[in-house]
Amino acid sequence: MKKKISILLLLTVITMLLFAGCGTKDSGTFRVGMECGYAPFNWSQNNDSNGAVAIEGTTEYAGGYDVEIAKKIADGLGKKLVIVKTEWDGLVPALTSGKIDAIVAGMSPTEERKQTIDFSDNYYKSNLVMVILKGGAYEEAASIQDFAGAKITAQLNTFHYSVIDQIKDVQKQTAMDNFPAMRVALESGIIDGYVSERPEGVSATAANAKFAMIEFTDGFQTSEDDTAIAVGIKKGSDMTSKINDILAGISEDDRLSIMDTAIANQPAAE
Repeated sequence: MKKKISILLLLTVITMLLFAGCGTKDSGTFRVGMECGYAPFNWSQNNDSNGAVAIEGTTEYAGGYDVEIAKKIADGLGKKLVIVKTEWDGLVPALTSGKIDAIVAGMSPTEERKQTIDFSDNYYKSNLVMVILKGGAYEEAASIQDFAGAKITAQLNTFHYSVIDQIKDVQKQTAMDNFPAMRVALESGIIDGYVSERPEGVSATAANAKFAMIEFTDGFQTSEDDTAIAVGIKKGSDMTSKINDILAGISEDDRLSIMDTAIANQPAAE
């Protein structure tokens, strides 16, 4: 009898622990993962100015284009927005494990990612650019091939890094974890440039007068999915259609206005 009671007690404890592990999920919240370090899509700041949202477990707040889009989605779902600051490489695992409900982080719906998670309809589309030092050897570049021999990098595990191979004789550098690190490397001369999307390039040049952005007349070959940005959602989730309905209600003019505002509001440190 003692053995049976002990087993029953053990099962009860295990069940309680399992529910406790799931207790971080609140059906009344919309938990969104983002880096909080990819201005103007998302960044960290010290207060709630310009509509920034508190980052869970920290004293910081998240602002940017992704945050504003996430707010609209949360409102449409009738849920409270919770921002979960997550490293880029940890976003997909956080989603598949249930730590977050969605990824709203300037993420492209590439075929490779679609094998693991689902995506909403696109909520932004942008061209690729090169961020360089102003007054440097590459300021007059018009084609990606003008960067032959240059030391170029991009963010780890992004299609930005793979397109560098399209530049003949480029000195492809080790991929970097985040954009702040690439900006430091560029300013210090460790690299000659990094590949980015246009909004981040505008953000970088606005934040640092030493930077310039090259928009190519002969640019990188990319697919539509590569240059689009969508919400990452768990495979088979019924949330996908709901989010698509919400996104469909945001006009193109509104999206452009939100991006322009995000660029203007980004912290200078970014």
